[in-house]
Amino acid sequence: MNNMITIRNLNFNYGKNEVLKNISFEVAEGDYIGIVGPNGSGKTTLIKILLGLIKNSKGQIKFNHDILEKNSIGYVPQKGVMNDRLFPATVKEIVATGLLSEKTGFKFYSKDDYSRVDITLNKLNIENLKDKKIGNLSGGQQQRVLLARAMVANPSILILDEPTSALDPEIREEFYSILKELNEEDVTIMLVSHDIASIEKYVSKILYLDKKIIFYGSYNDFRHSKAMAKYFGIYTGE
Repeated sequence: MNNMITIRNLNFNYGKNEVLKNISFEVAEGDYIGIVGPNGSGKTTLIKILLGLIKNSKGQIKFNHDILEKNSIGYVPQKGVMNDRLFPATVKEIVATGLLSEKTGFKFYSKDDYSRVDITLNKLNIENLKDKKIGNLSGGQQQRVLLARAMVANPSILILDEPTSALDPEIREEFYSILKELNEEDVTIMLVSHDIASIEKYVSKILYLDKKIIFYGSYNDFRHSKAMAKYFGIYTGE
């Protein structure tokens, strides 16, 4: 199985404050990785470094050649669109911005672009929202729109930073089910979450971060890991 991303000895400080220390792991093709850990553990900093949003880290990050060639990473941030009902952009227009990285010169959208938008909206069951103003949508609908924007360019990797933190449990489960379907269609997923229990049945691997990597491996191994016992106690289930 090909590695999509290889991270070696990654370190990052905010001034004198150490945020990440000697981070090394691989993201394999088809992985569904849950990135978890306490507040202030460096989860969001890690993904921002991977996305190139934060510079000046030390260490090596190597991306698969195809990812670099196609700029093939989708990103869904923690907090989405403002709840301003007067915000003029429609769902169709927001999702189309996910294609801007493919364009050079004048950034006009073609009929093919809008066809790709329609296909993505249909896939996420929000085609009925395409002409609605983004500010008029519920939180769950907005997160699906942001997911559609991340998916419209057919990325190989999808990175999400606590995308369900503001959603109620039922909508959250629907969102995670969509991500699982995408993963089964060969989209590699890295999902930051503050709640291990809500993602355990979806992810294939857990990366537990507390400024350094405490654990990285399968969820089953995670439950029985001695390294995790001091955080959660000894696992007594089956």
